[in-house]
Amino acid sequence: MRKSNKVIVSCAVTGSIHTPTMTPHLPITAPQIAAEGIAAAKAGAAILHLHARKQDTGAPSQAPEDYARFLPVIKTNCDAVINITTGGGLGMSLDDRLAAAKWARPEVASMNMGSLNFNISGAAGKISEFQQPWEKPYLEMTRDFILSNTFTQIERGITELSEGGTRFEFECYDIGHLYNLAHFRDRGLVEGPLFIQGVFGILGGIAPELEHLLHMKATADRLFGDEYYLSVLGAGRHQMPFAVANALQGGHVRVGLEDSIFISKGKLAASNAEQVAKIVRILGELSLEVATPAEARAMLGLKGADQVGF
Repeated sequence: MRKSNKVIVSCAVTGSIHTPTMTPHLPITAPQIAAEGIAAAKAGAAILHLHARKQDTGAPSQAPEDYARFLPVIKTNCDAVINITTGGGLGMSLDDRLAAAKWARPEVASMNMGSLNFNISGAAGKISEFQQPWEKPYLEMTRDFILSNTFTQIERGITELSEGGTRFEFECYDIGHLYNLAHFRDRGLVEGPLFIQGVFGILGGIAPELEHLLHMKATADRLFGDEYYLSVLGAGRHQMPFAVANALQGGHVRVGLEDSIFISKGKLAASNAEQVAKIVRILGELSLEVATPAEARAMLGLKGADQVGF
């Protein structure tokens, strides 16, 4: 793993995983997403990982017009690196998933590195009353759902987005996804420094055990040497422990309401910024410095905010 004395803090502001009824604090409308992203950046997040939602129902959306409602506002009011999802909403076509990033040409886009069973149906049992008719079936259908990221799909996404100078947050939900990434590196479709996001705690992917984190780092070390940075996210209650564990071994961290709606045991986070402020404080107490957006850009070899399409 490439060594750095600065920790990149990413914040996943609003995702397609959680539904509005799971917490009243999840940003849904464009003004809410913009405000939450700006606040998270001011709290110390160098990278903002962003999804969009339909303005009438809050359902996941990859329509460029829904991103256009908040991306320019965020760019104008903070210097954070914008990272647009290509995972989108579950069940979307690849054309839908790539549409926003192809339009926006962001500095970074997420890229899932393999297909997997993606089961979040258990969340449905935790909600007593749904606000929108799409929410319950959206969750329950994941019991029989495969998040498709075939080699053809990944290659197309990498090729089409690279044309606009976008680099990637390679989301790896299991060890095999690292080998998939190495395949594309060996073919010359991607080059270092690679920004790898280890995803722990999704049913169907790698479990949130610290031994697995050590195994993921050791495997990435063998495959990529010092040509990568490893960031991790732990879903739910594993968010902060995994962030700290990875930072202590020289890695980087992701927090945000997409990954966990809590700030501590049984207490909902009031905002994304609250989670960012907490991890920044913990890192500071461990004598670990947080990277600025400019430092993150230099580390990851990004093209700069003046080269995006919004």
